[in-house]
Parts: sequence; C-alpha cells; structure tokens
Amino acid sequence: MSVRDERPGQGSGATAYRSSAYTSLLPWQVRERRFKPAGLGRRGLEPADVYAFLDRVAGDLAAVYTALAESRRETARIKDALRR
Repeated sequence: MSVRDERPGQGSGATAYRSSAYTSLLPWQVRERRFKPAGLGRRGLEPADVYAFLDRVAGDLAAVYTALAESRRETARIKDALRR
C-alpha cells in the first residue's frame, strides 16, 4: 500500500526507517519539480511519476507532523514541570 492510500495515523508513514542516504524534500524542490508528459495519445503527465512524487511528499509531511507532535508533547511536559 502506498502512502497516498493511507489515512493519517495509519500505516508506516510516520514510523518508517530511512537510510542515511535519504534526504528529505525541501520546499524549493517541491515548487520546482517537473514531470514528463504522458506517452503518445495521452494528455497530461505521467501518472507513475506524479504518484511516486506525491508518495514522497506525503512521507516527508508525515515525518514533519510526527516531529511536531513530539515537540508539542515535550513542550507540555516542560511547562507542567515548571508549574510544579
């Protein structure tokens, strides 16, 4: 199952382990990404290229949201400790 078929909190998008060679997408890479046109007799973009890119973007977003949630939990824990 690809990331685009999963709902938030479902699947391994947030818990996937990546190799150290994997680099997360940067905003400029998303903005500048171009796809090959579809084959002869078809209009638009090559669907496999678009879906692969969307899967990568979804994976990176899942990792960002996981890190954000962890940061918020840690912030709440620290605030609670300071109140005590």
